[in-house]
This record gives sequence, C-alpha cells and structure tokens, in this order.
Amino acid sequence: MNWMAWTGVTATFFSVIGCILIFMTILEIKSPTLEKKGFLPIATTRGDKLFISLISAAYIHLGFLALVDTVLWVALCISILWSAVVFRWG
Repeated sequence: MNWMAWTGVTATFFSVIGCILIFMTILEIKSPTLEKKGFLPIATTRGDKLFISLISAAYIHLGFLALVDTVLWVALCISILWSAVVFRWG
C-alpha cells in the first residue's frame, strides 16, 4: 500500500466505513427493512438513512472547516447526533 500513501487515520476511516457497510448488509439479509416515512420528505429504508447520514456528515465537516477554526471533534459529535436523529425519526 506504499503507492497510496495512506495514513493510519485514513485507513481507519475507510475501514470503519467498510465495517458499517458489511454490518448493514448482514442486518438487511437477516431482517429486511420496510420503507417508512418519518420527518424526511421521502420514505426511507435503513440503507437510505445510512447514505443520508454519511452525506450529511461530509457536509457538516466541510461546513465546519469553512466556517470555524477549531478542531473537528465538535463536527464529529454533531454528525453522530444528526445520524442518530435520522436513524431514529427520519
């Protein structure tokens, strides 16, 4: 993997995303989900909510980088809380 010049943090990030995708696949196989309507304007499944959460986390972090000059731990906490809200009530 020397040609990619990955850092430990980058490898951890993509490993976590991969583990989440594997977990969601296993969960979907064992217990198929039904579309439900929450506060989001569309009916969503678990996979849809995961996608919305990941995209939202990316935008939260980018917005945080653009507007605030502090560490990204706050953006991470906001992203986790937002993802919990999306999965629970979305």
